[in-house]
Amino acid sequence: MILLYGLIFFALLISGIPIVFVLGITSLITLGLFSSTPLLIIPEIMYNALASFPLMAIPFFVIAAEFMARGGSSKYLINAANAVVGFLPGGLAIVCVLCSMVFAAICGSSVATALAMGVIIIPAMMERGYPQSFSSGLVAASGTMGILIPPSIPLILYGIMADESIPKLFLAGFLPGFLQGGLYIAWILFYSKKMNYRGESTRSTKEIGTAFFKAIPALCLPVVVIGGIYTGFVTVTEAAALGAVAAIFISLAVYRECRVQDMIQITAQSMKSAGMIMFIISTAIVFGTWLTQEKIPAQLVEYIQQLKISWWGFLLLINIMLLILGMFLEVVSIMLITLPILLPMVKAFGIDPIHFAIIITVNMELALITPPVGLNLYVLSNVSKTPLSLVVKGVSPFIILSLIHLSIVTYWPTLSLYLPRLLMK
Repeated sequence: MILLYGLIFFALLISGIPIVFVLGITSLITLGLFSSTPLLIIPEIMYNALASFPLMAIPFFVIAAEFMARGGSSKYLINAANAVVGFLPGGLAIVCVLCSMVFAAICGSSVATALAMGVIIIPAMMERGYPQSFSSGLVAASGTMGILIPPSIPLILYGIMADESIPKLFLAGFLPGFLQGGLYIAWILFYSKKMNYRGESTRSTKEIGTAFFKAIPALCLPVVVIGGIYTGFVTVTEAAALGAVAAIFISLAVYRECRVQDMIQITAQSMKSAGMIMFIISTAIVFGTWLTQEKIPAQLVEYIQQLKISWWGFLLLINIMLLILGMFLEVVSIMLITLPILLPMVKAFGIDPIHFAIIITVNMELALITPPVGLNLYVLSNVSKTPLSLVVKGVSPFIILSLIHLSIVTYWPTLSLYLPRLLMK
């Protein structure tokens, strides 16, 4: 049964059919031929999958990301960070990492973060003598923090599927996210000294103050979203809606880099992106329903337990599997395909589901920058007009750093669990 399902799935995948239809067609065939479930119930399963209040946060975060990316926020964040750290060796590259971390705390999307940074910072870096490959690779890698530092769309999906607290998952992403940013910055300092990438002249206190003053509206948005969640003032979904409204207001009324007539186009693009995510979720839930009915996760748990491997060996195998899948599938698809199978195994090995959420999210970061399907690579190639091969060359050191980061996150659970245990007892 599993072998047949796998053959159908990969045959459709290789044919080039979008993943949402691969999941839907494969589930339809297997349910129709090998299950007693009436096919008429499939639309009900898909509808019920989307009738979730926390899931409504996704379109709101996508809207916030689109408006902040196009509304000038990234430009003012970059100016503020450059005023403070621009004098360091590789200063503008460090600015890219810091601003990506802040922008990640606004939108929850890796692609939006990479796009917002790339449009502005890549031309600036190339004007100052940074190689095209290094600039585009840096932005592609830095953008991945958009799905680790909260709010995070993948962590919202994980929370819904694993029935875990989304605020706890968000808290778990902070320290690993800061560690990742620290690793990138340490490498940039080392590499920039080696290649003699000098920083800019030191800014005066007045210039720094002016740059920060202009960036205050953009800096306030993550405070509003994250602060609202952890003070208990709003739920995650309400915080996402509040963030979307604030992003629209900042883009239209404060920075004025979006016009009222642009709202329809930007909102339409946001809904297109969010709609595709929701469609994938609904078809993946059908897949998960079939797995549960056939008791496949339980059978796999029993098989793994018979192998008598340790928990660290199990996590090593999972990381290898996710890294391979990440080369061929996009983030949401991987999570929705694998989680129904992996979660029972994680619990059987006594691994904390919150810790595992961060492990799988870091793996998904790598999926965004590993060829041949790494989405951030194509986004940055298009934005910077850089051949894909050069983007891959530039991102290679950051893939190595991300693998080191993944190893630390995997085998040091305290890094992920410290804040949830401290602040949400």
